[in-house]
Amino acid sequence: MNVPATAATGAAPAQASPSQTLSRGIRALEILAAAPGPLTIAELADAMGVHRSVAYRILRTLEDHSLLVRDDAGRVQPGPGLAVLARGVSRNLQAAALPELTQLANSLDMTAFIAVWDHHDCITLVTVEPRHSGATVAQHPGTRHPINAGAPGIAIQSALTEAEWERLGTGIAYRAEAAEARRRGFSASHDEVIPGVSSLAAPVRVPGGRPAALAVVYISSLHDPEAVVGPALAESAARIEQQLA
Repeated sequence: MNVPATAATGAAPAQASPSQTLSRGIRALEILAAAPGPLTIAELADAMGVHRSVAYRILRTLEDHSLLVRDDAGRVQPGPGLAVLARGVSRNLQAAALPELTQLANSLDMTAFIAVWDHHDCITLVTVEPRHSGATVAQHPGTRHPINAGAPGIAIQSALTEAEWERLGTGIAYRAEAAEARRRGFSASHDEVIPGVSSLAAPVRVPGGRPAALAVVYISSLHDPEAVVGPALAESAARIEQQLA
């Protein structure tokens, strides 16, 4: 009679390492957060590159912690537990920035947001849209784009000198625009991340942490508001830094 090697030796069956399981759970949340709507378990399993049974076990655990929910059709989407976790991310920065974001969004009639630095990307941390407007560009929390493209990334670089940036060993070149933004107090970008969309940003220096960026995004036009909006961002960023000090 043939005996499986694990039984003959008394060894436990091979299992996925905890780190792999955790990584798959995080990947599932990333996929759900980026999806335009709820996904079926089969769709999520395909996106993760795992068998449906593996995806189902991961989803059950995430569901137990309210990190995802299922609708009446059994499709899954991000759950309220993620909002609870998100409130703790850069809590002081969010608290200091929210009044400034609200004032900027409503006075400039533009979507205002805080972007933070994550490896090679900028990630939108918190955003405020104008109270009364139907033609603004949406910028959702969790949105990411490469740090070497767009005004927020330039602004983050501008919080450091080129020598300081190089010492960090990021492997990302220091943009010439960052030196100009360092002089002006804000950066500008047109059609870099999304065609037809412009952004302006000012650096926010976070004590004991990486710099962030206070930014607005708007539809590009012949009448660019850079001369007015840029200084307003720099002033708001300075007030946020005072709150964080």
